Amino acid sequence: MIRKLFIENTNNWLIQFIRYFFVGGIAAIVNFLFLFIFTDIFNLYYLLSNVLAFIFGLITNYVLSKKFVFRTDVGNKKIEFLTYGLIGVIGLIFDTGLLYFFTSITGLYYLVSKILSTVIVFIWNFTARKLIYILWEKK
Repeated sequence: MIRKLFIENTNNWLIQFIRYFFVGGIAAIVNFLFLFIFTDIFNLYYLLSNVLAFIFGLITNYVLSKKFVFRTDVGNKKIEFLTYGLIGVIGLIFDTGLLYFFTSITGLYYLVSKILSTVIVFIWNFTARKLIYILWEKK
């Protein structure tokens, strides 16, 4: 069961979603860690910190997703990463807007806001990336 859930190659949406949940969780931890470091240690504005932390989270997510979730070989790795990154940047726009709303408008602590925005943007990221890989598989 564990082998089927985490190791074997699959195109099953549910299994990929479960795998993406774990991969996304690891990437989110990386993102949160760098957000905290940039904001609280380097004293950067929390929205700027969010953009910088996004880069580290995106790279983590891409590498782990290619290894464990979306194993489709699309041929051109540059196009694949750029597409993956574009979806991530759209997610970053949503994430930063939500982070601003929850922190500056509603007054939540920025890390609590980040949790809320991460949960919402997670759905966008998985769905968009899954659809892109479906399109690539049909080529």
